[in-house]
Amino acid sequence: MEFQKTDVKSMEMKPFEKIGSQWMLIAAEKDGKANAMTASWGGVGVLWGKNVVTVYIRPQRYTKEFVDAQDTFTLSFFDGKYMEELGYMGKISGRDVPDKLEQSGLHLTHVNGAPAFEEASQVLVCRKLYRGKIQPENFLDPEQDAKWYPQKDYHDVYVAEIVDAYVRK
Repeated sequence: MEFQKTDVKSMEMKPFEKIGSQWMLIAAEKDGKANAMTASWGGVGVLWGKNVVTVYIRPQRYTKEFVDAQDTFTLSFFDGKYMEELGYMGKISGRDVPDKLEQSGLHLTHVNGAPAFEEASQVLVCRKLYRGKIQPENFLDPEQDAKWYPQKDYHDVYVAEIVDAYVRK
């Protein structure tokens, strides 16, 4: 399936639905190999005069190594038809299954040189601007810390500029 480049400001997207309910895949490459993970936390908006995304990756996730290795990563969004495949991508680690992407039933492609998925309805190519770690002492509502981080494996937060946007033709 081919993608058509589009202006990010013209994309129709319901972020609460696309990210929170239908999920997304964060994909990156390292040493010529791609990896991806399912995410249901993130956001889109404007920061520092740029159109940005925020994504959250726990330190133990294999995909984090790939995101950290490059300046760019992609977010692939789907139309809700691929929940089983996205569930697989969120449960199985590429550390444990060398052909995770192939076994997922999704098909790897590249847009603007970055890994994405043919089945995606929308793809954002993102350039990292900032990375920080969620700090337990910064919780204003300590119940959130207890609820989401019982193992104290705090996410790294990435802010990335959306450098290109694509929609499926």
